[in-house]
Amino acid sequence: KITLISGVLFPGIIFSIFAVLSIVVSFQDSTAAVPITTLLALVVLWFGVSVPLMYIGSFQSFKNPAPEFPVRINKIPREIPAQPLYNNALLAILVGGVLPFAAIFIEIFFIFSSVWLHHFYALFSFLFLVFIILMITCAEVTIVMCYFQLCYEDWRWWWRSYLTSGSSALYLFIYSIVYYFTKLHIIKFASALYYYGYMVIICIAFFLLTGTMGFASTYFFVHTIYASLKID
Repeated sequence: KITLISGVLFPGIIFSIFAVLSIVVSFQDSTAAVPITTLLALVVLWFGVSVPLMYIGSFQSFKNPAPEFPVRINKIPREIPAQPLYNNALLAILVGGVLPFAAIFIEIFFIFSSVWLHHFYALFSFLFLVFIILMITCAEVTIVMCYFQLCYEDWRWWWRSYLTSGSSALYLFIYSIVYYFTKLHIIKFASALYYYGYMVIICIAFFLLTGTMGFASTYFFVHTIYASLKID
């Protein structure tokens, strides 16, 4: 089930948005419309190459032993005490996405200008440096938020750690709306739909990237601190 979702959910969302955009712009006689044969070829590559490789990788992964917990886990979930307002899950998730987005805010402007306004962009070495800063920021922010969460005896850190850094994608989408109204002069509905469709794709991919980095770093942090405990 997990393998099927991994191989179908994200590519399915991307393909659905891409297909809808292609159909809409085809009614406008736009050269950006993708031929139906190309869409069919993408489906064949998806189910003929991507999905089988996903199952092969999952088969090899499930043959390996499951990761061991550093301490004994109680089968009965521990009762979580009342949490203060500043440790609210929704608030922590929204606050956690601010710093990762702020780390790439300036560079996002130049990338948007390059993609949508056809400006020349050549600072790829600096872009790679910003990417490294983004990954470090996601890891640090998520670890700090998880530490505060564990201090208040809230053990439900798995999805919260993913959403904490992944929420930066929400700010990226909000910025794309601001950029649309302040920098672009789009009148036609098809062009606006084309812009927002691709921005949704970019934001989903950005959410998966930052969320995965936040969860992976938090998992390593939690495993490390509990492994250092001496429990008889």
